[in-house]
Amino acid sequence: MKFRTDLRYRVALAFALLGAFVSTGVAGVFYLLTLNMEQRLITQTLNTELDNYVARYRRDPATPPPAGGGMQMRVLDAVDEHMPRELAGLHSGLHRLRIGDRHYYVAVREQDGRRFVLSYDDALIRHREQQFRLFFLIGVVTMTLLSALLGAWLAGRVVAPVAELARRVAGLRPEDRPPPLADSFPHDEVGELAQDFDAYLQRLGAFMERERAFTSDVSHELRTPLTVIRGATEVLLAETGLEAALRRRLERIARSAQDISELIEALLLLAREEQGPGMEACCEVDAVLRQVLDSHAHLLAHKPVEVRLEVDAPLRIAAQCTLLRVVLANLVRNAFSFTREGEVCVRLGRDGVTVEDTGSGIAEEDLQRVFDHFYRGEEGGSGIGLSLVRRVCDRHGWTLDLDSREGRGTRVCLLFDQGERTDDAA
Repeated sequence: MKFRTDLRYRVALAFALLGAFVSTGVAGVFYLLTLNMEQRLITQTLNTELDNYVARYRRDPATPPPAGGGMQMRVLDAVDEHMPRELAGLHSGLHRLRIGDRHYYVAVREQDGRRFVLSYDDALIRHREQQFRLFFLIGVVTMTLLSALLGAWLAGRVVAPVAELARRVAGLRPEDRPPPLADSFPHDEVGELAQDFDAYLQRLGAFMERERAFTSDVSHELRTPLTVIRGATEVLLAETGLEAALRRRLERIARSAQDISELIEALLLLAREEQGPGMEACCEVDAVLRQVLDSHAHLLAHKPVEVRLEVDAPLRIAAQCTLLRVVLANLVRNAFSFTREGEVCVRLGRDGVTVEDTGSGIAEEDLQRVFDHFYRGEEGGSGIGLSLVRRVCDRHGWTLDLDSREGRGTRVCLLFDQGERTDDAA
């Protein structure tokens, strides 16, 4: 599982970094201590040899200098012309010099007008230092690998119950009645997490039961009175001799009942988690668009607004006509409602529908909020329509592009998913 692999990798990496940090720190401290002790030992050895030779030289100038072990003694006059250039400016004490391609420790002592110079070739010391660095590097790498292995092992032991819980949760479905998860885990942090999952599943199951009940109530209880209202208005509109004002009111009631019926149908479709058999249908976009324009023409009554419908090519998509009608109705309704004069151009292309108007437009700070649930602009609105449009578009994979300038109008492009097109051109 990806979760398990990632978590084990992170824990192993953390242990490896900790091991590398600690081992590097310890190795560095030991290396510095070794160099310091080595420096002190060399200083003490050279000073002791130099003291002994100076004392013997004062008693007998012909005494032989110390030899072997890489040491070399020189006794020079203070004004010796043959003094090596590297030794000419040295003061009394211990020095580390490079002469040619070799390195030396040099102890200098001035006594009785003479300069005693004891040099020691540090090739052996440098070789030992390289060995120390190699040993320390091997120790750091070994400690890092051991830490990584330990971290991977511990991570496997710790993550195993969490991975098992994740596997069981991934196989759960809210509509099922699985046995409690907490019964399969010990009473530790993972067990508490399993108990929380059990409580959440119980609340989720209760919520789904309430949603099913609500959906059933909406389907049966609300459709019946709407059917009665629509039937009554049709009967009344069929009578002759009705006054014009009364007929307009009845037509408005019929339109509102139709809008509510479509809205309920759209909400019921969106409430379903998955598309069931037979729920998908082929929808003629141009036919739905003409119906929407015709049913909303009353919004432009007494307005000097011209409506232009441009159909480049017929378009058929695999979607519920009810949901498409709700989307187009909201876009057209907004264009008609907020356009006081000018024109509204509705264009059906091969990829989607564009609705462009010369209305009041939308302020720039409101463009990102118009699709929020219950958001209402300064000019009113229900605050539900565009959020519902967004839900329908997200369900079908449609793209909604909104471009508006305050006082200049709005352009909305609805682009359909290419996989939903069923026309020959697709």
